[in-house]
Amino acid sequence: MNMPPVTKNLIIINLLFFLAKLVAVRYGMDLDNLLGLNFFLAPDFRLYQFFTYMFMHGGFEHILFNMFAVWMFGRVMESYWGGRRFLLYYMVCGVGAGLVQEGVQYVSYLWQGLSAYETVNIGYSVMSMSEYLNSWTTVGASGAVYGILLAFGMSFPNERLFIFPLPVPIKAKFFVIGYAVIELLSALGNSGDGVAHFAHLGGMIFGLLLILYWRKNNGGGYSNDRGSVSDKFKKWFSGRRDRFSSYEKPKMNATMGERKDDYEYNARKKAEAEDIDRILEKVRKSGYKSLTEEEKRKLFDASQR
Repeated sequence: MNMPPVTKNLIIINLLFFLAKLVAVRYGMDLDNLLGLNFFLAPDFRLYQFFTYMFMHGGFEHILFNMFAVWMFGRVMESYWGGRRFLLYYMVCGVGAGLVQEGVQYVSYLWQGLSAYETVNIGYSVMSMSEYLNSWTTVGASGAVYGILLAFGMSFPNERLFIFPLPVPIKAKFFVIGYAVIELLSALGNSGDGVAHFAHLGGMIFGLLLILYWRKNNGGGYSNDRGSVSDKFKKWFSGRRDRFSSYEKPKMNATMGERKDDYEYNARKKAEAEDIDRILEKVRKSGYKSLTEEEKRKLFDASQR
């Protein structure tokens, strides 16, 4: 029940689109053709369909599986990354899946030599080529969902999951690898099951590229909407470390009527700053969770000064 806002709103929007589709059918409207992703050479193709298709679904089981996966894994990744980064990732995976699907359909179009025909015999009827290409419509959030599965597996590789009907828990990294292999074999098998397997793989590929880009540009970690823990502490200490370099001459501080040697004071402060720098470097490389309780306490105490 306690879902982060982006995950919750994505599920709500998908459900609203699904209900709108059911209502539109009663009035003779085909929202799948209007909002689904048509083949880019088809007459009904529109550029906005790269975004709208991921909110359309083919049936109840289709939307149930996808929204369950968004709820189960999406809320974890949103809490880990923050809302804006998670939403960007979701959309990039969805659009990327659509691009891959379009590319695969274009290869099929060339392979079958469809450009040389004006009509197509589909077995039980003959369709015009434009009508036939309009039937190449892709719907569903599966590309974005598979991207989320990949992100979860890469972010929490050793997290154990109970997957029916397996009798024992499986690590997230093996779960994701298994799904990717199944999708690849299904895509290459050309089973004609009406499932866009290459789109699923496309969502994972674009997700992988985006995660690798973020890791490269964030020193191996992530930062959420409010900035990473490392960024917060670095910003707070940025103006304080420079103070130690300004102490070139000894000064005297009066404390409770006693004189304190400024060299000793500065040395202690410098040592504290170096210790904080070491902890921040550890956060940057291995994440905040890698800190010991003592290191966490030091960071907290320093932020309160």
